[in-house]
Amino acid sequence: MTTKKLLLVDGMALLFRSFFQTAPSGRFMFNEQGIPTNAVQGLIRHLFTAADQIRPTHITVCWDMGKDTFRTDMFDSYKAHRPAPPAELTPQFDLAQQATAAFSLHNTGVKNYEADDCIGTISKWTTGEETYILTGDRDLLQLLNGSNFVWLLQTGYGNWKSYDAALFREEYGIEPEQFHYVKALMGDAADGYPGVKGIGEKTALKLIREFGTTEGVLAGLDGLTPSLQKKLREGEDMLRMSERLAEIHCDVPLEWTWEQAAFTGAAEQALHFIEENGMKGLARLARHTGYVEQDPFGFD
Repeated sequence: MTTKKLLLVDGMALLFRSFFQTAPSGRFMFNEQGIPTNAVQGLIRHLFTAADQIRPTHITVCWDMGKDTFRTDMFDSYKAHRPAPPAELTPQFDLAQQATAAFSLHNTGVKNYEADDCIGTISKWTTGEETYILTGDRDLLQLLNGSNFVWLLQTGYGNWKSYDAALFREEYGIEPEQFHYVKALMGDAADGYPGVKGIGEKTALKLIREFGTTEGVLAGLDGLTPSLQKKLREGEDMLRMSERLAEIHCDVPLEWTWEQAAFTGAAEQALHFIEENGMKGLARLARHTGYVEQDPFGFD
């Protein structure tokens, strides 16, 4: 019996990380159509470098489907202050999904939800099967369990920090499913929710280690210092809102099956895509990792 091994990819996180890794040097790698391809090539390179180590039997790439989600409905300022994507990145959003599809990778995303929520939902459905989550976002650490592993991108290709639940407990002193309580207390400047003003990660972790949940923290106010009591009482409403924003939603109404995600290798269409879009470096990488057995276009 073949053992299933699933790789879930945070497509948008890899795309942005790949773009900004090369953007400072201006290496946008324009193709003959005048479209920049640096982010797309970087995404595929990150993905297949990880896959070459993990050797998954199944792969799904999860995507955000627009900036408006149930979180922006809840809180107007959620991600509202992020700058607009650079002009060189915008045309690569569609191209990235075309690239992953051309490499025979399963894409998914659901309007009104984030890629994180899709990843959380699928990883919930596959509990007990070996599942790897490739991302640059610490928020996904809350999904760690006995069969889920999170690989956080570091600087450069092939560099990840690989987390299992035991390493998370060792580093943070809490359970992975408690991490969103920490985020609720400390807030997230990148995502635009403040948490409790004046409480940082160190204090947030200390409180959750002691009380377990945000409700536990609020119930134990009388045992805290006057300064913390004041901050928490004044910030209680935002704390509750931040908790709802920080928690990954694991009940997204998406369609996903093992059959859809099965990866049997990049087909000839991948090499046609590479040729049409001027991405010769991807042909070399695909051949090197063993996911493309031959290179009929002679890219070297």
